[in-house]
Amino acid sequence: MNAFLKEVGMLHPEISAFLDMVDDGRRGGRPALHELSVAQAREDFEASSASLRAGAPSMPVKDLHIPARDGRELAVRLYRPVASGDAAILYFHGGGYTVGSLDSHDGLCRGLARHCDCAVISVGYRLAPEAPFPSATHDARDAWHWLSGAARSLGLNPRRLAVGGDSAGATLATVLCAELAGEAADQPCAQLLFYPATDAAGRSESRELFAEGYLLETASLDWFHDQYVPDLAQRSDWRCSPLHGGSVLQGSAPALLFAAQFDPLLDEGLAYAQALVEQGVEVEAERCCGMTHDFLRMANLVPEVEGYYRRVAEFLAARW
Repeated sequence: MNAFLKEVGMLHPEISAFLDMVDDGRRGGRPALHELSVAQAREDFEASSASLRAGAPSMPVKDLHIPARDGRELAVRLYRPVASGDAAILYFHGGGYTVGSLDSHDGLCRGLARHCDCAVISVGYRLAPEAPFPSATHDARDAWHWLSGAARSLGLNPRRLAVGGDSAGATLATVLCAELAGEAADQPCAQLLFYPATDAAGRSESRELFAEGYLLETASLDWFHDQYVPDLAQRSDWRCSPLHGGSVLQGSAPALLFAAQFDPLLDEGLAYAQALVEQGVEVEAERCCGMTHDFLRMANLVPEVEGYYRRVAEFLAARW
């Protein structure tokens, strides 16, 4: 970890302590995510996620299977706080399109449901390398199609549906919004983009500055892209790198974007916020000081994370 940044107190102290534990594990011989096989990486990610779910709010939860194209089904998890009203967030978990699950992001979805006083539908989209690009974008679109049609039967208002995600999941959410806008189809009322990955083909300054020691590592990003988009030419496709979507982004739903200060994805997240603004999209973007990638899953470690959940709730309340 960059000792100077720690000394001046810029990195949140609780996150710094957490990263020190991760560093201790590495010195003890624990390999980095990108040094594992895909199966091992998934097991490691799930195991490390378990402690982050501690203290997540209790609420009614239902596991469902929904129809998708080609006769397939997708697993989804519906979170529904008691007396939560008729609004909902369709949520796509992070994990570089390769790791992550309904379980790994269970605590985050519970936090969103509680603070936003709404239902959350978390989507178990297909993962790479078994399902490479653009499979996950198809699953996101199929999940939206299902929710749009099933909303009323679930007691939800089709006009009060937002989409969101973190990291790779945020990319899926924003691509979905742009696709719907381009087809003049019914749009979500908002998109929630938490530290999105928006440029699979680029090499930003923050990827170099925060390449190691800040939870998400640049080498892991490269490994994720190798799993999801092994064809280098496809990494410039706007559905993989929406930063380069240009006019394709016009008409997208209003966006709330969080970019973490100590994150390899910081620069491309903020650049994407500007790209949306240039295409006439309403955007509220925040550089989240002292935070690293994945901070929304750290509510039980970092008290300030609660404030970001409240920020999401305020953003949605103005659009529902």
